[in-house]
Amino acid sequence: MPESHLSIYTLTRDCMDDQQLITKLRSKGYKITPQRLAICKLMLSSKDHPSAEQIYQEVKKTYPTISLATVYLTLDLLRNLGLVQELGFSDRSSRYDPNNAPHINIICPQCGKIYDLEATSVKKLLAQIVAETGLTPLRQRLDLYALCDKCSKKT
Repeated sequence: MPESHLSIYTLTRDCMDDQQLITKLRSKGYKITPQRLAICKLMLSSKDHPSAEQIYQEVKKTYPTISLATVYLTLDLLRNLGLVQELGFSDRSSRYDPNNAPHINIICPQCGKIYDLEATSVKKLLAQIVAETGLTPLRQRLDLYALCDKCSKKT
């Protein structure tokens, strides 16, 4: 699918500022460290779907003593707070998505790039399912596998 047809990313939290993030973490009893805050800010502002290793490499530039365990623990905290969704895959490491609004993850099976597609039809379908079943969704995930522009040009 051409990238021009994709809404690469739409932050669903109106770009939570530092103070809102700190308040949310403290209200749940979490300690605020510079490393934890850096991981949270990076993840919540991400336009990609980074892996823990990618986040670790980026945060390590500013905090060279940070551990990969700190990144995983912070991502788990964000997941438990409902601020990110973990996208697990059987053939590669998990990726993390801060967009919890109904959308389609378009995943390139060749390079692993993930794009978000904001489609009104997905929102309508989810609303219809909720209306018909009376269920309250805790989360949703819809994946579509297709070659990205870069990989489709290679083939």
